[in-house]
Amino acid sequence: MMRVFHWLLDLIYPRRCVLCKAFLEKEETDLCRGCRTKLGSQNVKLRKAEFFSFSVSPYSYENEVRESMLRYKFQHCQSYCHAYGRLLAPVVRRELAGEYDFISWVPIHRRRLRKRGYDQAKLLAKAVGRELRQPVISLLKKRKNNRAQSGISDASVRKANVQGVYTVKKKAPVEGKRILLIDDIYTTGATLSECSRILKLRGAAEVVCATFAATPQKR
Repeated sequence: MMRVFHWLLDLIYPRRCVLCKAFLEKEETDLCRGCRTKLGSQNVKLRKAEFFSFSVSPYSYENEVRESMLRYKFQHCQSYCHAYGRLLAPVVRRELAGEYDFISWVPIHRRRLRKRGYDQAKLLAKAVGRELRQPVISLLKKRKNNRAQSGISDASVRKANVQGVYTVKKKAPVEGKRILLIDDIYTTGATLSECSRILKLRGAAEVVCATFAATPQKR
């Protein structure tokens, strides 16, 4: 019965590549053959910052990946989270196994949530948690609706823009815990670092991070 249901869905709503939007062949999942060939094997980017041990990102935030994530965040393509989760989870499993106790995410402000209708980092974290069969716990709250980081290029300004913006929820199970913090995009690491800082102030033992994509580092 479920096979018939999925067959009908594919007939009515043909599956598309989450990056380039090409129609997928029967044997393809999430990405078309062209995008898999172009991107090659997942080129994991490892980055460190002052308050988290390291962050992993499988893709560069450019070209098809960038366009896909812009649709995800701003064009109501929230269903992309399932494909992103399936693509990010193997990297988390391989690079971060044994490094954390549970998963959390970087939240958006309630005003932005009302406007957008969904929290893209939360959806991604939940999707990764499902793939890994690991708990996903809400720890943070964004208490200030600051200027969007995406509109700021200077690293020092981005860092100042997120200071004091986040807080740890009351009764959040943070003390002595190792936390995997998930966000959609790694740019300078300012947001992840600020969230990690306040988690450690509340007693977190360690914070590691993962994002679906990271902006290419300047040479």
